[in-house]
Amino acid sequence: MQEDPQGGMSVREAGRRGGERVKAKYGTEFYEEIGRKGGEATKTKYGPSFYEVIGQKGGQKPKRKS
Repeated sequence: MQEDPQGGMSVREAGRRGGERVKAKYGTEFYEEIGRKGGEATKTKYGPSFYEVIGQKGGQKPKRKS
């Protein structure tokens, strides 16, 4: 990965290192738990029909932005 010319690290590297630190501190179960909470919040906010819509879009090419 390419470093910042001023001697710092790239945003990608910072994100990767931060993710590794969180994983080391809390474990993989932490990610499962926050994913589950996010899914429940999405279901509460948008309703079950939201999942039908995004499920139908799965595998389709995204529309080009103009």
